[in-house]
Amino acid sequence: MTKFYTHLVLIALVVIAGCGIGHAQITTPRGPSPQANVQQTIGLSTITVDYSRPSVRDREIYGTNLAHYGFQNLGFGTSTAAPWRAGANENTKITFSHDMTVEGKSIKAGTYGFFVAIAESGPSTVIFSNNSTAWGSFFYDESEDALRVEVATVAIPHKEALTFEFTEVTPTSTTLMLQWEKVGFPITIEVAVTDIVLANIRKSMQDQPGFNRQTWEQAAAYSMANGGDLDEALKWITGAQEGNFFSQKTFANTLTKAQILMAMEREADAMTAMDAALDTGTIFEVHQWGRTLIGAGKKDKALEVFQYNADKNEGTWPVHYGLARAYSAKGDFKNALAHLQKAHENAPNAASKGRVAANIAKLEKGEDIN
Repeated sequence: MTKFYTHLVLIALVVIAGCGIGHAQITTPRGPSPQANVQQTIGLSTITVDYSRPSVRDREIYGTNLAHYGFQNLGFGTSTAAPWRAGANENTKITFSHDMTVEGKSIKAGTYGFFVAIAESGPSTVIFSNNSTAWGSFFYDESEDALRVEVATVAIPHKEALTFEFTEVTPTSTTLMLQWEKVGFPITIEVAVTDIVLANIRKSMQDQPGFNRQTWEQAAAYSMANGGDLDEALKWITGAQEGNFFSQKTFANTLTKAQILMAMEREADAMTAMDAALDTGTIFEVHQWGRTLIGAGKKDKALEVFQYNADKNEGTWPVHYGLARAYSAKGDFKNALAHLQKAHENAPNAASKGRVAANIAKLEKGEDIN
């Protein structure tokens, strides 16, 4: 063997050895059904869908082997009654970060295989399976179902590539829509946002965030504003004011306490607390208390508070704006208009002047500005 060929053999052996050790591979696209994921946050919670996206490509879709009706034996795997895989390749997966409800039915936090038993007419069945790691629905087993819900399909504009989209979002819910060809499968998902946030607050208050007054104030305010336990909210705001090494009574936390007391129908206690704190409030804090009173229907008390603010801070923005709101709430549009005109004169910037001018126009049409 010549030195040249000996050299080539040695190079080949080195290359083969290197391949064996490193298992070298090249990365190529997956093909006509690329992977995708979509995520939506509701409150502190997330919903994530991982799937592959087949395209229509001028083919018949529903009622064919691409998206068959009902449950069928696909001729492979262990399932003899498989639903549609709702995508391509591996299981379509959906992950809920917290317990939620789907079409009004409870589902635990976790990752699930997502399948659809398509109905030729009438509602289709969306299935959440505890098996989220199989390939397609070839190994679907009804005994692994975590939840089934019925959804009515809707007609949609042509969607070439299969798509999951969160089409509607509210502070506590979303609509997840599976869309392909001209058919959509809308699924309503709801999240107990307040319960989740309050559970997170309780846990956080056992750690460093619980060692400062602001955390207790924020916890109380959130609970009160979002339908939480008012007794718990009152305990938190009281703890912010007294009894802890960080406690301090301020106008702001007294206002929060008063709002909680009013929600508990303890109006006399709320008024007593605020009357005692009134001298400590800034112009804007006292103004906010007056607006709170208007919102609670306490119009005479609101006028009293706004007048106090005006006497203490004569000619200062926004005392005339407050008096205008109080008189407007009582139906005295003449006095309200007079104070709004003064508020317009001493408004600090163009944006404030614009808001006052808009309210002047409302009063001139006989409309309450609150």
